[in-house]
Amino acid sequence: MAIATQTPASHFLRRVIAADAVISGAAGLLQLSAAEPLSRLLAIDAGWLRGAGVVLMFWLAFLGWVLSRRAIGATATWTIIGVNVAWVAASALVLVEGAITPNSLGLAFVLAQAAVVAVFAELQFFGLRRQQRG
Repeated sequence: MAIATQTPASHFLRRVIAADAVISGAAGLLQLSAAEPLSRLLAIDAGWLRGAGVVLMFWLAFLGWVLSRRAIGATATWTIIGVNVAWVAASALVLVEGAITPNSLGLAFVLAQAAVVAVFAELQFFGLRRQQRG
């Protein structure tokens, strides 16, 4: 007789936040350590890339702190969702306002980051709802 196990709802949210931390950390390290080559490849100023990398390192630290808590509360989760939505909006804004003028690969880089962050925000929202339902 097979025994079916179900992952507790809070594990889903924790895993999504952990994945956000891993991806954000990797992107931040890439942008900090390879800003110059990325700048030439993407036609995005190296200062913008480094700045985004620094922001992502602070984000990684915050997500690490949240993950170190025994339980992930609604306030922390809403903060994470809000910051992720703000990142998506800022990504669109720097393109629309012309703050950066990347080449096609750079545009794909910015839009891909925004898309991944939007997916994380949505998964975190669903994880929070799932956690609240028990």
